Amino acid sequence: MDSAEYERKIASRFAAFDQDGNGYIDREDFSGAAAALLGEFSVTARSERGQALYSGAEAFWQGMAGIADVDGDQRVSRQEFVTGAVKRLRDNPERFAEIARPFLHAVIAVADADGSGLTPASVERVLRVLGVEPGVASEAARTLDADGDGRIDEEELLKALAAYYVTPEP
Repeated sequence: MDSAEYERKIASRFAAFDQDGNGYIDREDFSGAAAALLGEFSVTARSERGQALYSGAEAFWQGMAGIADVDGDQRVSRQEFVTGAVKRLRDNPERFAEIARPFLHAVIAVADADGSGLTPASVERVLRVLGVEPGVASEAARTLDADGDGRIDEEELLKALAAYYVTPEP
């Protein structure tokens, strides 16, 4: 995949982060996603899992801002996102995984109701809440359960998330 094609791919991922559709990724997008997830899974914000999710969202936002907020205005434009992802993450998807891990870990705690691991159905719910189209969410959740055991672990999710957002593959 050439650089221009990669930049187009990354630009299309921008909308997934811009939860409120205002043309920027900012702290409110991350806290809004956390609030929506808590509502979907009937977890209170003041609970331990709720607080962990908000903390994870804040850590994810801080990591994203550190990578892509070039002008320091506490919001990431589409161009900053594309430039930040291309320059800082393309050759190092582990960096994206590192900044996403606290949020993803907390999402798993919220979505894993019985503590036995995420099911494809719970992953599909998470993806839909985060704005993924239902058909795509369903297919992604099935694909993530690569071994067919009915459970999706944190490392599988983290690897898939990093690949989706920062690697050159389609």
